[in-house]
Parts: sequence; structure tokens; C-alpha cells
Amino acid sequence: MVNIYLASPFFSEEQIDRVQRVEQALDRNKTVDTYFSPRKADPQDLEIGSLPWRDFIFKNDIKHLDEATIVVAVVDYIDDHVDSGTAYEIGYAHAHKKPLIIIQEKGPKLNLMISESLTYYMNSIDELAGYDFTNLKSNIFIGDVF
Repeated sequence: MVNIYLASPFFSEEQIDRVQRVEQALDRNKTVDTYFSPRKADPQDLEIGSLPWRDFIFKNDIKHLDEATIVVAVVDYIDDHVDSGTAYEIGYAHAHKKPLIIIQEKGPKLNLMISESLTYYMNSIDELAGYDFTNLKSNIFIGDVF
């Protein structure tokens, strides 16, 4: 069973648009059984930023990371800085030996810790819709690292 955790920033309109397009690509992908997108998991009954909200978000994200068979991560740089939450999720996935599919639409450079831990790199969300998650083809990042 292919159960994906979708790691991505969703703090600006551009980032929300990008993660929605990734969700749509996963919806169209016939090799994906299910996926978890933290963007869709905000509890309505908890005040954003409150201690109960923080506790829920952290534990829920970790639960879904643990349950995932694959992590798809959107690497969305602002200058040379990737979202810290997404970076945490990428590191967690690598530490738990989960295949890591990286999508990077913006920017030609990649942090070497990400480039050396990925299973597959793509710079097109459209490619994600046809990627075979049951056979996990791999590649390497070719480009500048920092």
C-alpha cells in the first residue's frame, strides 16, 4: 500500500497554490492509495498557536510521518532558506529510511543534505501525477548544491 506524507510549506498564496497542485497530482496518480497533507489537518476547535493546537499538530504530523511508506516533499526556497518544518520532515523521513521524493519548481540550487538523501528528484508537478510509486524509480540531483 502506498501511503504518502506530503511535506510542504503553505504560508503564502504561492505556496498554497503549489501544494494544492501537488495534492491534485497525487489524486490523479493511480499508484497512490492514500496521502496525508498537513495543510488539510488543522483542527477547527483549537486556537492557532495555542499550546493544545501545537501539541495536536506536532503529534498528528509525527503519527502520519510514522505511518507513511513514502514522503513527498516540496522544496520551496526563499533565497537559500527552505521552510524549517519541511526540512524537519525531510530529515525525519531520511532518519526513518523512508523513500523521499523531492519536488522543486523554484530555483536551480539544492541543499546538499537534501540532494544526498533523496530517492527521486523532479522539478515538475505534472511528472508527479505519472510517477510509479509502486516501483520507486530513483535518480540523483544534477545541479548546484550548497
